[in-house]
Amino acid sequence: MKQSLYIITLLTLFLGACHKDTSNQSPDSQLSTKNATAVTFPERAKDMTIYEVNVRQFTPEGTFNAFADHLKELKDLGVEMLWFMPIQPIGEKNRKGALGSYYSIKDYRTINPEFGTMDDFKDLVKKAHDMDFVVILDWVPNHTSWDNPWITSHPEYYAKDSLGNITYEADWTDIALLDHTNSDTRKAMIDEMEYWIKEVDIDGFRCDHAGHEIPLYFWEEATARLNPLKDLFWLAEWDQPRMHLEFQATYSWGLLHLTEAVAKGEEPAEALNTFVQKDLAEYGKKAYRLTLTTNHDENAWSGTVFERYGDGHKAFAAFVFTAYGIPMIYSGQEVGMDKRLAFFDKDSIDWSDPKKLKPFYKKLVQIRKDNPALWSGEYGAMPVIVKDNNDHVVSFSRTKGNNKVVSIINFSDQKQSITTPGSIAGNYKDYITNDKMTLEAEGNLQLKPFQFHILIAE
Repeated sequence: MKQSLYIITLLTLFLGACHKDTSNQSPDSQLSTKNATAVTFPERAKDMTIYEVNVRQFTPEGTFNAFADHLKELKDLGVEMLWFMPIQPIGEKNRKGALGSYYSIKDYRTINPEFGTMDDFKDLVKKAHDMDFVVILDWVPNHTSWDNPWITSHPEYYAKDSLGNITYEADWTDIALLDHTNSDTRKAMIDEMEYWIKEVDIDGFRCDHAGHEIPLYFWEEATARLNPLKDLFWLAEWDQPRMHLEFQATYSWGLLHLTEAVAKGEEPAEALNTFVQKDLAEYGKKAYRLTLTTNHDENAWSGTVFERYGDGHKAFAAFVFTAYGIPMIYSGQEVGMDKRLAFFDKDSIDWSDPKKLKPFYKKLVQIRKDNPALWSGEYGAMPVIVKDNNDHVVSFSRTKGNNKVVSIINFSDQKQSITTPGSIAGNYKDYITNDKMTLEAEGNLQLKPFQFHILIAE
């Protein structure tokens, strides 16, 4: 009922919204009239894990060809969707660092020579497709570099300040902000996106900064024009339900920040269960919510998973892979990368796996494939909170048909004990350790610091 009321309210807000190019309206006031159930959530992605590819830092060479040699390793890891961070040329004007930000796009239709050639990337996409990977491209529609040809050929595409000067956001001095209230800007941007589908055969987009200055009707226009070309996957780097009018997946930033707060002791662990239930009520069962413990921004600016989660990094990873949504792994995360990768300079990943984490992440990826209860969206099961009488421990179950998965996670650096209620009593196998385990009704379970169990009912 709460969900139904929310959707009715949302659609009421959308009613009567128009597509006029009126710069005095905010993006949120220019909303689509499209039915909220129109977007489809692809079954093919139901058990996938997204892998974020940082080409620059992935190998010492930092090229497409060098990365291609690692496709077999990623296939062995089990990930199926490869999200490539921006691969276009980077602006030189106002550039930050020696190599610049991937997100300062100089030319939407060409390749950063640092990474190789267009033919190299086309070959990489074909190899990935031959191995059944889905390839999505990071798309930056919010802004360009200051030396993008549009600056001189189409200054009307850009946002201006009160003096008529092209502007930028916050301290992003290396980028120029685009104006998507201009229909010509929108058409030109969609033309660029279409090129990569038709000429390179990519399978979708991870859309950067998708909801800040960009009106929702831009995405409606983009999906209406591009979806007929191919069965595309759309991931929005944004955290609002309205984005699911056009996108299958959105970022669960709130969950990421809450996990960090729990790790710092600023929030109780039980807040995680509460958040997930509230999020599902707000976004609905169908929406794919991206869950993560790190990505390029978090790693570069907030710290490694070891800085942010300490000895609990595996416990938090276990949570985001089993609670709900569609999880992701960032380049090097699976081998315990313990450094902040430089964002504007060359800084290769160490693949030696000193903490021997790869088998753990491989198990997390595989558990979703083996257990329909953990599938994403409507294809999986809603999590049910298990009352364990311990604020430091989070317990929940997900059941689909005969498949029941129970997660019990100690987010404390101290030993904890819980009472196991009758709702989860039974015989299980721990998916991570392969140990057999029996939970008794009103029994007692002891947990070591940051210990967790992902239990499959037998």
